[in-house]
Amino acid sequence: MPRLFNDKLCPVRAKRERRKEARPGELIQAALELFVEKGFAATRSEEVAARAGVSKGTLFLYFQSKEDLLRAVITENLAGRFPEWNEEFEAFEGSTADMLRHCTKVWWERVGATPVSGLTKLMLSEGNNFPELASFYQREVVRPGNALIRRILRRGIDSGEFLPVDVDHAIYAVIAPMVFLFLARHSATCVDHDIALDPLQYVATQTEIVIRGLSLPPTALPHAT
Repeated sequence: MPRLFNDKLCPVRAKRERRKEARPGELIQAALELFVEKGFAATRSEEVAARAGVSKGTLFLYFQSKEDLLRAVITENLAGRFPEWNEEFEAFEGSTADMLRHCTKVWWERVGATPVSGLTKLMLSEGNNFPELASFYQREVVRPGNALIRRILRRGIDSGEFLPVDVDHAIYAVIAPMVFLFLARHSATCVDHDIALDPLQYVATQTEIVIRGLSLPPTALPHAT
């Protein structure tokens, strides 16, 4: 009889364990949504817990503070993805211009079109009030992101596709349109609402402007006679 009782409990226990394992991810997702909707300072820990369907006490079993929760949100959705993105850089076959087109398009699909894009606006608007979090974002997102774009531009220069520009400054020609699109997506004042702004067309147009500005003229190519 005791054995039968234990066997009956196994599925319940397994379900509870699966639920326990899922909670950090659910809390991170709930926090991302609320931080983007309301801002970091205005979001209360109990709101995050309620949206995730757990108690406030349960939240603090996984995250010691709201600041730790935001760090987890940033790591899960941005900082932790740079190894994958750098691997894609290494594996890419084709011209650097095509690589840049691919990267900006994929960036929109994976980040810009999702709630994750709101993290940039969040850090721009509230980072000065939370310097430790701003430093974390700078270290874990901004610097690796700049480094990846720097690698792309350096690839084009080394292959003779791009002009030998100052790469440390040229990276912002790629970044600035992306930041604008983040802000346009999460702000009512960044764009003229009488003109429809198609995100993919915007990304493609801005990328072509950058590529044309960087590309060597035909007469300057190494094989030209």
